[in-house]
Amino acid sequence: MSAGSGQTQATAPKLLAEGVVKRFGTVTALDGIDLVVERNEFVSIVGASGCGKSTLLSLIAGLEEPTAGTLAVDGREILGPGRDRGVVFQQATLMPWLTVQKNVEFALRGESGLSKSERADRAREFLGLVGLAGFEGAHPAQLSGGMQQRAALARSLCYGPDVLLMDEPFGALDALTRRTMQELLLEVWEQHRLTVLLVTHDIDEAVITSDRVVVMSPRPGRVRRIVDVPIPRPRTLASERAPEFREISDEILGLIHEAE
Repeated sequence: MSAGSGQTQATAPKLLAEGVVKRFGTVTALDGIDLVVERNEFVSIVGASGCGKSTLLSLIAGLEEPTAGTLAVDGREILGPGRDRGVVFQQATLMPWLTVQKNVEFALRGESGLSKSERADRAREFLGLVGLAGFEGAHPAQLSGGMQQRAALARSLCYGPDVLLMDEPFGALDALTRRTMQELLLEVWEQHRLTVLLVTHDIDEAVITSDRVVVMSPRPGRVRRIVDVPIPRPRTLASERAPEFREISDEILGLIHEAE
């Protein structure tokens, strides 16, 4: 099955990777990645440092090109960045000279048919969604790290992408703020039912958020195993007390250690 095999948008998976290879000079970062992510699915990618998790996300975002293989969204080959995919990085990458409101509005500049006031209304709507109502006029330097990531999330959601790609979005935050942001992400996903692909080093984060967890081998990165997470939804961090939670986390940790 490939992006050119005649699949319609309705029948194709949301994300498809077939035989994806990525080399940087003589270094093979990814070797033969096959992955299917269905619509509205929440999938995390975990593995040892240097296994190619972030490289795979960059390829899906269209920020890098694969050396070989095919990547597709809705059956269409990925040829570069697109507004069907929103990206949130570990660092919020907000423009420091703009207010939070203007940072979010900036992401709407390509939306034809939106007036200036409509862009402002949309920005306020999504800032409210992530709990930043009242901070529209603040500049990034006036916000905590967690608040900056909330603003980055609002910016990535405001133009209505179908897919949200997240690369260690909470990795630089303290433990308490990270847990708060995980709960916020779950709430946003429950409301908007996006397809989410999350790269994380935090196994508990992967299990609490995801339908499936992709465990990658050390470089060159390959899919070692995909672990299902059958914990009932909706989930909160209290779901970590479910007996199967620890079992799944331990299974994933064991797979990572076996591969090292």
